[in-house]
Amino acid sequence: MTLKQTFSGGLFGHASALVLGAALAVSGAAAADSVSRAFSIPAGSLSTALNRLAESGGLQLVYDTAITEGLQSKGLSGNYTPEAALQRLLGDSGLSYRVAENGNILIERPALNYKQDPTALPAVNVVGKKVYDPNDPFSQIYAVPNASTATKTDIAIMDTPVSIQVVPKSIMNDQQAIRIEDALTQNVSGVQRAYGTADMYESFIIRGFASDDQMYRNGFRRSMGKFDPANIEQLEVLKGPASVLYGRLQPGGMVNYVTKKALDVPYYSLQQQFGSFSEFRTTVDATGPLDKDKTLLYRFNAAYDEGNSFRDFVDHERVFIAPKLTWRPNDRFEANVEIEKRHENYTEDYGVPVSGNRPITNRRSLFTGDPAIKPSQDTTLIYADWSFKFNDDWGLRHKFQWDETDIVFGGVAPNSKINADGHTLDRFGILGTSNRRSYSTSLDLTGKFQTFGLKHDVLVGGDWFFFNQDAPDNNFSYGTIPTFDIDNPQYGNFDLAALRAEPANWFWRSRDDWYGVYFQDQITILDKLHIMGGGRYDMAGYGGYGGTSWDETKAGFSMQHEDKFSPRVGIVYQPWDWLSLYGNYVESFGTNNGRSATGGNFAPQAAEQYEIGFKTEFFDKRLSSTVAYYHLTKNNLMTFDLSTPDPTDQKTIGEARSQGIEVDIKGQITDEFSLVTTYAYTDARYTRDYSGLQGNRLLNVPEHQASLWGTYQFTEQFKAGLGGVVVGKREGDNTNTYQLPGYTRLDAMLAYVQPIGKTRLTAQVNVYNLLDKEYYTGSTSWLPTANVGAPISAMGSLKLEY
Repeated sequence: MTLKQTFSGGLFGHASALVLGAALAVSGAAAADSVSRAFSIPAGSLSTALNRLAESGGLQLVYDTAITEGLQSKGLSGNYTPEAALQRLLGDSGLSYRVAENGNILIERPALNYKQDPTALPAVNVVGKKVYDPNDPFSQIYAVPNASTATKTDIAIMDTPVSIQVVPKSIMNDQQAIRIEDALTQNVSGVQRAYGTADMYESFIIRGFASDDQMYRNGFRRSMGKFDPANIEQLEVLKGPASVLYGRLQPGGMVNYVTKKALDVPYYSLQQQFGSFSEFRTTVDATGPLDKDKTLLYRFNAAYDEGNSFRDFVDHERVFIAPKLTWRPNDRFEANVEIEKRHENYTEDYGVPVSGNRPITNRRSLFTGDPAIKPSQDTTLIYADWSFKFNDDWGLRHKFQWDETDIVFGGVAPNSKINADGHTLDRFGILGTSNRRSYSTSLDLTGKFQTFGLKHDVLVGGDWFFFNQDAPDNNFSYGTIPTFDIDNPQYGNFDLAALRAEPANWFWRSRDDWYGVYFQDQITILDKLHIMGGGRYDMAGYGGYGGTSWDETKAGFSMQHEDKFSPRVGIVYQPWDWLSLYGNYVESFGTNNGRSATGGNFAPQAAEQYEIGFKTEFFDKRLSSTVAYYHLTKNNLMTFDLSTPDPTDQKTIGEARSQGIEVDIKGQITDEFSLVTTYAYTDARYTRDYSGLQGNRLLNVPEHQASLWGTYQFTEQFKAGLGGVVVGKREGDNTNTYQLPGYTRLDAMLAYVQPIGKTRLTAQVNVYNLLDKEYYTGSTSWLPTANVGAPISAMGSLKLEY
């Protein structure tokens, strides 16, 4: 039974109210459920739009018709929960709603406060169950109900048969995480930082396997580099193989960051952060409509970041801007254009050297490079997309991305462990340039339909990805850089001009070029059973070659091609609304292994995963959790071929396996108390290898790691937080010749919000590593060095929002 009611007082109004109350008592209807459904409400008067919503959404709306007189609605078209649909209709009306104890939804005109102003940001004030709105810049909610990375559609996480973890900006803001590394390793189970070339690229280890510098932005792979969080709305981590939708990548999982959207209401933010070691960071965020009809929207994010380090001679400077335009002429069509520009100067720092089977201790500030040589990066990204809804069920979306990074290499690195004398270290110098560019495009058709009582949510699409890397003039110098004495460090004691004059001795060209087509169908049976099936067919090409000169490298470069079909099946059963039991089987298409000495193609790497687990939502869906057990095998690793007389012959029979348990809990216990807690048990090791690695643990993967972070809102203005991470012992290299010891780190925060007229000022301070523990964040994959965690430090912030 669906009821709606509008009344303006008087005898008829009172009688209507009594009839409505009696009807509600009989029907026992709830205010709103959390299941998304299709809405098609045309633009027009707000009162008419609300009536249509009540009829189609099963809401019991009670309001005085006088407060809606003269107010217009832009209408609504798409899939929303009934409560989210109500929020959209009331978006810029100046009206709010609250859920009464008997389930009625009362619409009213509230008193203004610093969060709610018709001339600034007309927020929706909800009394009762809070609803996550990713476009609300003031959102403090930790538990995110939906994510698109796992399915390329906006399906609820509870209905998705894989482990997908989301870190929203509310958590990043509370922790003042100005690096993606901090946001992920503290808030997602089983994730560690991977280090390749110092801190030049952001790469992560997920379920034991490194992502090989592969990061994704709104579903598109980025060129290798570092990324600024100034325009990031949330981070999404898909656990396990993801080739079925994204092509070639490592099987542990992927990190996809979702950027901020342009809003149809004005919002402005200026934040100044300042911290230990001369850290100075300024960010700007501005968004709103550019025309009175709100069809053309903009967003502009920018950041300037500079500072030193607790490491001697290590500093950085970054400039980042990200403008965006959105054109939304009607409810069916939307187009977006974005540009990102980033320039960064920094110091190449490989951490501290290794002596014996441990990194050296009590030398947290020791820099083994040289400040005379520094690298830089310049990145330009252009992104565009458009989407069109044929009707409430079917839609089309096309996306394109161009991404280019120019790198100037410059650094000095340790060449080995500390020598037998216990205090000297051999080093080498790195100079040169590299250009990396990629093009990506995809076209997706999504639809909903029913057959024989079964609900289908389908995706059919295709994509193309191209990546090219040219390194034409690199020099690895082993003779010019003098030995380093850790007891008597000397810097600038070599001839830089002579080093730069040395001829290049390392050249490289590589290319990835693939086409993929994919399909996916999520079938829902009786609203409790969800069965997902899908697959992808890849036509992939790869080439990588380095010669003795750049001309030889270009001449000797060639491509090889592989085709592969990757399936994925999964199932979710929801015996109750708060519990989802799930399982999946996935195959993956991985890295190419290149050519053999005879010119034949080695089989590319592949993987398969079995996973089971459960997900829960408690406290009116404010607290969510995922518990997963997985068994993941990576195949076709290169190893020696013992069947031939040549000891250097190789074949693709190597294998590595990762299995474990992961627990992720995040959300609100009460309206005041928010928390994030994680735990991961990871058993990752080589299971088949003839190179001496069989039985070894994979590098940088702790067997146990956990985290806990909680905040408490004592008053409307004052908040405090406390948390920490625990990481077990890790192997520093694949041969397991040295280890990084385990550690525990504690962090804390205090924040105070002060309304100032129509604005709000937030003062915040975070303290990291409260106990001043010495620890290591990870080892370099190809050098015996360990990156050092910061000592006790602080970050302050003043943020003005309007």
